[in-house]
Amino acid sequence: MKQKSLIAFCLVAGLLSFGQPVFADGEPSGLAVASDVVVGRPLCFLATILGSALFVISLPVAAISHSVDKAAHALVGKPAYATFTRPLGDFDSLTEY
Repeated sequence: MKQKSLIAFCLVAGLLSFGQPVFADGEPSGLAVASDVVVGRPLCFLATILGSALFVISLPVAAISHSVDKAAHALVGKPAYATFTRPLGDFDSLTEY
């Protein structure tokens, strides 16, 4: 009898361990929006400027290797998206683009 209860307990514990917490996908908090405006956007804008400069410097090498599109997307496109297109306070989309 003791062994059956142990097996049942282990089975229930194993099934419960596969559960994922579910959170409502709502609007970002005020703190997230404020930190994005004060810290996030200026840093993304700086990354856009620096990426554009690096893209111009790397353009001859990228042209020779036929990777201008990849270099433009990585150095200019991603930071520009993070600066100008991404919704305020949405830090999750930084890793998706």
